[in-house]
Amino acid sequence: MDSSANINKALTETRFSDLEPPLSGDIIEALNQSDFEFCTPVQAATIPLLCSYKDVAVDAATGSGKTLAFVVPLVEILRRSTSFPPKPHQVMGVIISPTRELSTQIYNVAQPFVSTLANVNSVLLVGGREVKADTKIIEEEGCNLLIGTPGRLSDIMERMEILDFRNLEILILDEADRLLEMGFQRQVNYIISRLPKQRRTGLFSATQTEGVEELAKAGLRNPVRVEVRAEAKSESSQQLTNSKTPSGLHLEYIECEADKKSSQLVDLLIKNSDKKLIVFFMTCASVDYWGLVLSKIPALKSISLIPIHGDMKQNARDKALASFTKASSGALLCTDVAARGLDIPGIDYVVQYDPPQDPNMFNHRAGRTARLGRLGKAIVFLLPKEEAYVEFMRIRRVPLEERKCSEDASDVIPIIRSAAMKDRAVLEKGLKAFVSFVRAYKEHHCSFIFRWKELEIGKLAMGYGLLYLPSMSEVKQHRLSSEGFTPVEGVKFDEIKFKDKSREKQRQQNLQVRKEKRQEEKREKGKRKRVDAPTTNDPKKASRKLTGKQRQTIQTAEDEEVMDRDYKLMIKVKKGLIKEDEYERLTGDDDLF
Repeated sequence: MDSSANINKALTETRFSDLEPPLSGDIIEALNQSDFEFCTPVQAATIPLLCSYKDVAVDAATGSGKTLAFVVPLVEILRRSTSFPPKPHQVMGVIISPTRELSTQIYNVAQPFVSTLANVNSVLLVGGREVKADTKIIEEEGCNLLIGTPGRLSDIMERMEILDFRNLEILILDEADRLLEMGFQRQVNYIISRLPKQRRTGLFSATQTEGVEELAKAGLRNPVRVEVRAEAKSESSQQLTNSKTPSGLHLEYIECEADKKSSQLVDLLIKNSDKKLIVFFMTCASVDYWGLVLSKIPALKSISLIPIHGDMKQNARDKALASFTKASSGALLCTDVAARGLDIPGIDYVVQYDPPQDPNMFNHRAGRTARLGRLGKAIVFLLPKEEAYVEFMRIRRVPLEERKCSEDASDVIPIIRSAAMKDRAVLEKGLKAFVSFVRAYKEHHCSFIFRWKELEIGKLAMGYGLLYLPSMSEVKQHRLSSEGFTPVEGVKFDEIKFKDKSREKQRQQNLQVRKEKRQEEKREKGKRKRVDAPTTNDPKKASRKLTGKQRQTIQTAEDEEVMDRDYKLMIKVKKGLIKEDEYERLTGDDDLF
């Protein structure tokens, strides 16, 4: 796809060299070396304001060039500071962003510009590595610009009294709405409390929420509001409308039954094998599963499939992202960890296999393509009962065009099931992904569209290629329809082995331990029965039979108690209070396998 003819659609006629107040020669040279000559609308509006020492609250569509809009004026402000050049531990600027990947990207974008400042050292502070390593770097090399995530930044600020913030010039809050959504309010407030009030502050966000408004009131002084929207052409009206998505982005939806989704996804990947795609799933377990199972499908062997999600170790996430960034084609399979701010070059297609729980994330996902005026496609998979999402998004100024299901898509379910019968890893990951999806589905913000009680888990399980329906409370209590599921006959599921011999050996040992434990519990239960058995001479102790209605009442109460417990534990997982394996142990999900 040749994007050169379209690139200027995202740019103004204003050159960086024409901005007032004028940028320094070093910055102009650094911009030229990176092939930046003309400003995007958000850059043309924001850079002069920050350079004129005004606070800004910027609301701009994703992919609009926000990073340069604050990096360039930040460097100019530091250059003009009365404290320049700073002492080794004199912090002059702080940039906060919600994720490690986005912070790393900002740090890398900033380096060519920060390097034009003599004796100014920038430090990246994100989780996933030892705090001691960060403190050692700061102590030995100094730091004048801090870039990082709220958790690590606040931690370092609390630990290191050597840091001097008295002459801080500028604070940048990037993806401010996401900072609050991810629960960083306390850390952000702490960081702001440590900084002098006489500073410049830039707040950048793709969506304006009540939380962002409150943050702006608390952290900014008489801010100038900058709002930049893309213009999009509606296919039906052929008129330009105010849109929340980039102008070069073509948005589609595909409506298909749950048992056909995986086959349609594989067909789409095959037909775009020479493209660079991002495929979004709702849970980490889903990414793990589809990353494994799609690689087992012969037709996808030539396509590079790279999984990434928030539960992966930071080193693994960095490697996955670097590998995909360098690749000319392939698919990045991910959760919303890659949905915000990351500027991965050359994305042709964004696939939302699972619609996001939060509708605000839709634009951030789709905005990974069609960046800076380039062309791109995005598609979301919907079940027939979720069709109202199309109208919901239209009202939110995000028009979606229907794309018909591919009639020549091959049925991949037999291939997935065959893989599960050959390797227990596929079987177990499939069950775990299925359970995690069903429970995450309950948490959809648009519950009036994504109605959990109408979820057809029979068809869903077929689409996942499961060999049997897992023993989860939602299935056992028949709360959801299992129609459309055909279990595999003639297979002893407990005899399916791991291909990995060490894992299989461990599984056999675990089975033996469980067997011995059950036998011991059975013996103990038998002893208690003999001790507690009522005698014919003691009619008061004789057990009375419950009526059917009584048994149903007791069972319903127990079911509701189990559901309530599972829901509360799931909330704890989302807040990071407990790990997923602990959740599985407490809910009994580790017995599914």
